[in-house]
Amino acid sequence: MTTYDRPFGRTFEDFEVGDVYRHWPGKTITEADDHFFCMLTMNHHPLHTNVWFAENETVHGRNVVVGNLVYSLVLGMSVPDVSGAAIANLEVESLIHRKPTFHGDTIYAETKVIDKVESKSRDDRGVVTVETKAFNQNGDEVCFFRRKVMVWKRAAAPARRRPYPDDVWD
Repeated sequence: MTTYDRPFGRTFEDFEVGDVYRHWPGKTITEADDHFFCMLTMNHHPLHTNVWFAENETVHGRNVVVGNLVYSLVLGMSVPDVSGAAIANLEVESLIHRKPTFHGDTIYAETKVIDKVESKSRDDRGVVTVETKAFNQNGDEVCFFRRKVMVWKRAAAPARRRPYPDDVWD
C-alpha cells in the first residue's frame, strides 16, 4: 500500500523561473456568488446586484461581477500550486482587470514564475515573484496580477501534521 499526500504549495527550491502552473479546475461565477460576495464585502453598487439598473443604466447592459471576487477567486485557484505552503503573501504589485466578467462566465487561471530571491536576513526562506492570468470560457484574459510570496526552503518547511495518528488503516 502507498499513502499519497496531495501537494499543496511549494518550497523555494520547487520554483523555477519561467515555470507555468495551470490551475485546475475552473469555476463558473453565478449570480448568487456575486451577490453573496458583494453583501459580504459591503459593495452595494447596483452594477453588480440590480438587473434593471445594469440593463438600463450601464455601458454593458447587464450585471458585471465585482472585480474583487474575480481576483479573490483566481488567487484562491493558485493557492494549491503556489502559496499553499507559504509563510506569507508579501505584496500584490499590480492588479489589472482587462475585461469584465459576467454572471455565468467560467474562469480559468495560470501562474508563471517571474523571479526568485533568497532571503538576505534569514537563510530558511526566499521570495518568489509570480504573475497570474485569468481567462474566461472564450479565452479572453479578464484579470492579471503580479505578487510576491515568501516561502520556506525545503529543509526548513514545517511537516504537515494531522490531529490523528498515521496508522488509521492498520
